Amino acid sequence: MTDTLTTGVPSSALLDALPAACTTTDPAVLETYSRDQASWAAHGTPLALVRPTTTDEVQRTVRACYEHHVPVVARGAGTGLAGAANAVEGSVVISFEKMNRVKTIDTLERFAVVEPGVINDDLRAACAAEGLWYPPDPASSPWSTLGGNVATNAGGLCCVKYGVTRDYVLALEIVTGTGELTTVGRRTAKGVAGYDLVGLLTGSEGTLALVTEITVRLRPMQAPPTTIVGSFDSTVDAGNAVRAIARAGLTPAALELMDRHCLEAIDQWKRMDLSTDANVLLLARTDTPGDTGTEEADAIAECFTSAGAAWAMRSNDDAEAEALFAARKLAYPAVERLGNVLTEDVCVPKDQLPAMLAAVEEIAHRNDTLVATIAHAGDGNLHPLIVTTPGDADQKARAQRTFEEIMDVALDLGGTITGEHGIGTLKMSGLTRELPPPVQAMQTAIKNALDPRGILNPGKVLA
Repeated sequence: MTDTLTTGVPSSALLDALPAACTTTDPAVLETYSRDQASWAAHGTPLALVRPTTTDEVQRTVRACYEHHVPVVARGAGTGLAGAANAVEGSVVISFEKMNRVKTIDTLERFAVVEPGVINDDLRAACAAEGLWYPPDPASSPWSTLGGNVATNAGGLCCVKYGVTRDYVLALEIVTGTGELTTVGRRTAKGVAGYDLVGLLTGSEGTLALVTEITVRLRPMQAPPTTIVGSFDSTVDAGNAVRAIARAGLTPAALELMDRHCLEAIDQWKRMDLSTDANVLLLARTDTPGDTGTEEADAIAECFTSAGAAWAMRSNDDAEAEALFAARKLAYPAVERLGNVLTEDVCVPKDQLPAMLAAVEEIAHRNDTLVATIAHAGDGNLHPLIVTTPGDADQKARAQRTFEEIMDVALDLGGTITGEHGIGTLKMSGLTRELPPPVQAMQTAIKNALDPRGILNPGKVLA
């Protein structure tokens, strides 16, 4: 290191090399960009914040940091829930919020080219105007960015039928850990030239490269959906209904679960009276058109009933159906109003969903901890939300134990510690339990090859 950094202050040489027009070292500004929404994840104080408007500014920033051995942490909207966008001490944070253009929507080939700061819902709206649809829809879609979605391989409500972000990313323009600008992937419908580097980079949480442009696959507009609602006395009964739907060969366009704690939290905030007639709600959608769609909706309702639903119905009120799915997206912020939230993200095979839901309740009870569960139930992805009172150290310790035990059970049931939120810093201990040592070594080798000085988001993902 030829130009050292001392007392936590960046050298003038580093600052001089950063693009001045979009760089700040204001401590108050740096603090607001130092972490994502994972309040339990540690974060450091960055040396500087860069908010580029061009790829050239990104490249200049990475090259300067490479030269001076300074960590680089990329961030989108900061909606992550695993600490992946948290600053490390002495880093340069690059926020992509100003690179927010939808550059191209190709209606013939059905793809869009966007900058990483484009908001998910803004892309969906732009595509809808052209009669096209971008399916990945995380609950944070009104705020989260495509760059962040790519970094975490985000999923969402539609992924049970339509897949996750990785299924839609065709090509990426990237800046490597050495500051080189290049592209990976293709825009054609098919292509197998070389390794799938797009798939590798999608979900890598900014540890392998910085994404400066994204090409995503689009679909024709989704058919108007039919909503089916079921009320259950227990999460296990609801899990049995999900398993019954899968065994019947049905694939709903969405299948979401909210337990009583979530329903009560939403009611306290928005007064929707969801918990008046239900302990647990399952919300399903089918977008199969015509009589076949009606038959599919009735079959889903029958699966609800056969699994013990207190009631199940096909909604004939579009406004009511939209309100129910809007409530599902409000569940997380509603629970946040109850206290500090430590968010789980385990995913298990659908056949094991009832056992996983039972285990969550048992672990919560044994540790005397409030756990409110929402789930993308249709693909076995659970988000138990562990709630504590701020400042209560004993509650925090019990919550951390709950967090670790839920991951252990998910692994025992053949699942994974994270379905869509990523590893960040919160789940690094669980990663060593999930991945065999040879796989960990492969990942380390890939990291070293693409980021030889280890400046890209150090301390994240890899244990």
